Amino acid sequence: MAVSRHHDLKGPGAAARARQEVRRLAGDALLAGHPLRPTTENNALLVVSELVTNAIRYADGECTLDLALEGDGIGIDVHDHNPEPPRPKEPDPGREGGFGWGIVTRLVDHVTVRREPDGKTVHAHVDN
Repeated sequence: MAVSRHHDLKGPGAAARARQEVRRLAGDALLAGHPLRPTTENNALLVVSELVTNAIRYADGECTLDLALEGDGIGIDVHDHNPEPPRPKEPDPGREGGFGWGIVTRLVDHVTVRREPDGKTVHAHVDN
């Protein structure tokens, strides 16, 4: 049984809706006999929150989220209409923001950015 979820997101509250989708995927995985470890779910919650927040902030205010159980973990795809890849920023404790990409890269097992004709898709995988 394939366990996956797709959601179109836009505007305020998009990151919260993305986190709800992660929780639903975790519930679907449990019902399918593939429970997620709590750390896997928590890491996925943080990753989707960061990726969706950045997609909403730096693209046109909307994105799509695709979640799927991928063998040994969760695959996360966030697509937006800004073709520019995320750019790491130098740590600056006096700055608000700019820490998200570093958080994402520490919590996932691998991450890729694909340019597409209408923007980009960030794919992240969180091992279970």
